[in-house]
Amino acid sequence: MAKADLTIARHYAALVPDEALRERVFQMLEEEFRRTHRMILLITGQRELLSGNLVLARSIRLRNPYVDPMSLIQVALMRRNRPARTTKTWIYALAATIKASPRGYVIQAKA
Repeated sequence: MAKADLTIARHYAALVPDEALRERVFQMLEEEFRRTHRMILLITGQRELLSGNLVLARSIRLRNPYVDPMSLIQVALMRRNRPARTTKTWIYALAATIKASPRGYVIQAKA
């Protein structure tokens, strides 16, 4: 849960063309996320997530400035390719955002 980011999730949700469906499903997801967050804090007695695991909390805080832009690039790639046919270049770029490294990734795709 500490790794989740609803702001980034909303960017992915924006890929859903049906606005009513998008808003209905995202609202359910957001409500469940907040409810779960509250329950975890209640059960653990913590004031914030991972306050009992400072090493992991720090790791997540340090990685987000690198991971978040990759997520936004991934959303942009998905948005751009929507009307097009999937190409080897597009698959390579998308896979690089998932892996967060363009090196050493082998991709098989029809050009």
